[in-house]
Amino acid sequence: MYEGTGRPVFSGVAIGPAYIYRRERQELPGACGDPAAEQEKFDRAREVARVQLTELFEKTRKEIGEEQAMILDVQIMILDDLDYLDSVRDMIAGGASAAQAARETGHAFSASFAALDDPYMKARAVDIRDMSERIVTILCGGTSGIFMKEPSILVAEDLTPSETVQLPRDKILAFITRQGSSNSHIAILARTMNIPSLVQAQIDLDPELDGRLIIVDGFEGRYYVDPDEATLAAMTQKRDEAQARRRQLEAYRGVPTVSASGRRIKLVANIGSPDDVKTALECDAEGVGLLRSEFMYLGRDTFPTEEELFDGYRRVVEQLAGRPLVIRTLDIGADKQADYFGLEKEENPALGYRGIRICLTREDIFRPQMRAIYRAGAFGPLSVMFPMIISVEEVRRIKAFCETIKGELTAEGIAFGEVELGIMIETPAAAIISAELAKEVQFFSVGTNDLTQYTLAIDRQNERLNEFFDPHHPAVLALLQTIVENAHAQGIWAGICGELGADLSLTETFLRMGYDELSVSPSRVLELRKKVCESEV
Repeated sequence: MYEGTGRPVFSGVAIGPAYIYRRERQELPGACGDPAAEQEKFDRAREVARVQLTELFEKTRKEIGEEQAMILDVQIMILDDLDYLDSVRDMIAGGASAAQAARETGHAFSASFAALDDPYMKARAVDIRDMSERIVTILCGGTSGIFMKEPSILVAEDLTPSETVQLPRDKILAFITRQGSSNSHIAILARTMNIPSLVQAQIDLDPELDGRLIIVDGFEGRYYVDPDEATLAAMTQKRDEAQARRRQLEAYRGVPTVSASGRRIKLVANIGSPDDVKTALECDAEGVGLLRSEFMYLGRDTFPTEEELFDGYRRVVEQLAGRPLVIRTLDIGADKQADYFGLEKEENPALGYRGIRICLTREDIFRPQMRAIYRAGAFGPLSVMFPMIISVEEVRRIKAFCETIKGELTAEGIAFGEVELGIMIETPAAAIISAELAKEVQFFSVGTNDLTQYTLAIDRQNERLNEFFDPHHPAVLALLQTIVENAHAQGIWAGICGELGADLSLTETFLRMGYDELSVSPSRVLELRKKVCESEV
């Protein structure tokens, strides 16, 4: 037996044979000597790639969700990038084969993006490389995909976005990758599938490892190859106990979220698209506490129309069938970018032109979204909250704008509903003046991710600062207490929609503070309900 370590991205224990995945290295053909013929080969391969990615996008959207599918939509857009196409054309004209031009251009563009400071643009590096290698594979007559005959633990250097969404999900017991991060596509999929997995693992991709028994301990961040009898017995027991705990959670399905002392708190879900409502309801969420609007803007090259926005919001309202829905207005900027917005590059985008700052200065963006939200409100209960608030004046401008929207819809004879107005509390400024802000709105929802980032002056996207990033910091907890006290003093409710909402070590703290709602990833609802119901607070 030998063992190693990795960074856990989902807890649990998996036991099974190893499946070693090594990406097939394509032998690049030489140029035929006719640049026009090579260019035609590239153009044909590009169209084949477009068909493949489009089909995969639809499959992913239906089976996994809109947010994961957007990974592929970005790659479809890159297929038409003029700079990329010009570079390939120039290399072919200079004597390179179509496959050589596609690979070298992909590597060059990927390296350029990887060197950028902006997290969103840096993330595009892997998309460019992934898309280029798809074209190379097509040109070389190869095949792509991972083919597993039995349930196994997949061990790989890393997985590209398109490989990730194509995985045979019914055959995956766990992941171990040498690269990756807690925010990589493979980590997100592991959490979506609820399977124990490790990234940044110290493991050799030895072909002889294929088929050998391996254990992944996602609790401790360890793996065991050819475990001895004692280790196998201990880990089998640990796995069975973890699975039993998951089964026990089912006893809390449909149960009121009330602590032993009678404290009631609402448990709702954070989602990224209309397609995620199904998962939220399957996980027994009591509604949606955060619908992220930006995913209706990303992965496309033009602004969504009012009708497209209205259709998306209405679908969510109708699927929730009377359950509450809170929509966060557009929060483009910082780590989420879209080229067609025409936003200038900023030295510190997390502190820049983002969130409500865009909406209040771009009515052409804000108006169709608010009209769509009010129209969707005619189909069921709906609330809206505005991100990145720092002043009372901003809120008053928003309220005046909403009155204008309602006046327009009335004059046009278009049906709309009453929409509850709230704000995100995610800046220290908003937390400190929350007593005044509470007089202007009907609820607060605390975005703890940004509130922690801004309070501690630590970029949460910078993994080098992980050891300093402490969401339990006394300053953060003090602000959270202030926020809920000021909300209740004005008779409005307060919730938490950031990652801290699912932190079981803080659940009783939030109950004592008096928070009315926790909005979390759908998969966390039942375990959080169990924690609340067992609490003495």
